[in-house]
Amino acid sequence: MRVYKNFISKKDLNILQEHMLGPNFPWYYNKSVVNQYEDGSPEDKKNFQFTHSFYMNDVINSDQFKILIPLIKIINPLTVVRIKANLLTRTSKIIEHGYHTDYDENSHKLTTGIFYLNTNNGYTKFKNKKIVKSEANKYIEFKGEENHTGSTCTDKNIRVVINFNYIKQ
Repeated sequence: MRVYKNFISKKDLNILQEHMLGPNFPWYYNKSVVNQYEDGSPEDKKNFQFTHSFYMNDVINSDQFKILIPLIKIINPLTVVRIKANLLTRTSKIIEHGYHTDYDENSHKLTTGIFYLNTNNGYTKFKNKKIVKSEANKYIEFKGEENHTGSTCTDKNIRVVINFNYIKQ
């Protein structure tokens, strides 16, 4: 795994934050973060997020795609497979949603990247127990087959990340 701080310029970060954290960005309700709790249990009621799909199935899915150009230029992928933003709302205690890979199909060929849009006490945790804190303008990159879990946060209203799945140059 590689961790990059100050991944994009402050100017580009401010533009991205103003746009994606502003009142007019289109977020869509997703009834589950991971599918393991779709059973009506108490965990199931906390297992939701808002998402925005920028790119999937070889197609740009969003008219908001252009705001990602500064990130994509730095990542410089050979092929993009999927780009999706996740917004989790504040909870009274930190909730982890279960280990997973972002993209099951051919995950051994993929690289996963996570860009943290805002700073909060949430995190990404890996099966080897390594934890990466949510800090604005941080980007982590790891093998697509590596199991990880995200969390909610308790100190901010939202936790927002952008997930990238791609084949490296």
